[in-house]
Amino acid sequence: MARRCEICGKGPMMSYRVSHSNRHTKVKLLPNLIKVKAKINGEVRRVRVCSSCLKAGKVQKVV
Repeated sequence: MARRCEICGKGPMMSYRVSHSNRHTKVKLLPNLIKVKAKINGEVRRVRVCSSCLKAGKVQKVV
């Protein structure tokens, strides 16, 4: 299963962690994904959505 938001497509990023001595270590930054029951095109589905999409109201959460 891909670590990708099903709404906006946000996925993992590569970055560097930089120490005090300026050494660079590669780091993988993962998006904050949440499994949610959401209403998409009139039907209820389980989707993996990033928290920024939930906060922005791009997804209608079903309780």
